[in-house]
Amino acid sequence: MSMETEERELRIALVRMGRSLFTRGLTAGSTGNLSVRIGDSVLSTPTGSRLGDLEPDALAEVSLWGEHISGPRATKEAFLHAAMYRARPSARAVVHLHSTHAAAVSCLDGIDEKAALPPLTAYYAMRVGRMPLLAYHAPGDPALGPLAEATAQGHHALLLANHGPIVAGASLDAAADAAEEIEETAKLYLLLHGHRTRPLTAEQAAHLSK
Repeated sequence: MSMETEERELRIALVRMGRSLFTRGLTAGSTGNLSVRIGDSVLSTPTGSRLGDLEPDALAEVSLWGEHISGPRATKEAFLHAAMYRARPSARAVVHLHSTHAAAVSCLDGIDEKAALPPLTAYYAMRVGRMPLLAYHAPGDPALGPLAEATAQGHHALLLANHGPIVAGASLDAAADAAEEIEETAKLYLLLHGHRTRPLTAEQAAHLSK
């Protein structure tokens, strides 16, 4: 497959994924952003765009340092996507959502910074593993970049405090599946709040993440 054909297919896939996430209520308004990696550059959703209204020929292209290359201006969080790619060279896509329940968990006091959600299900253990909570930074604050890059070297999913999750994956589908699993686990976590729970043991979770 030529580079041109691969890029075209990835543009179409990113648009389809954006529409799917938007129509299913996993992100609202102009929140959230997606990207895919092509060689040494990144195709990203433009700034201020609704994920349900993306077009293949109207995506931004940035470098692995978040610098604009072509197309419209990228999301102001392009630097965060770039940080995830630098930390995880095998990643080919990054999904960042403001999904309701995951965002709600990111606002709770007393959350474990090393594991923002417990492994309530086998699917969370398999698709997400351990998700650290990163300290609050205003959206677009470049100071979050180095922290995210350092933390992402050991974790492909991060929860941004008072914000939402960001996930890197080997493909766009893999990153989106993990982001959706975070949302479903966050929903379970909030539904179970105040009840005694029985999450997977450390041994059970480790076995599933192999």
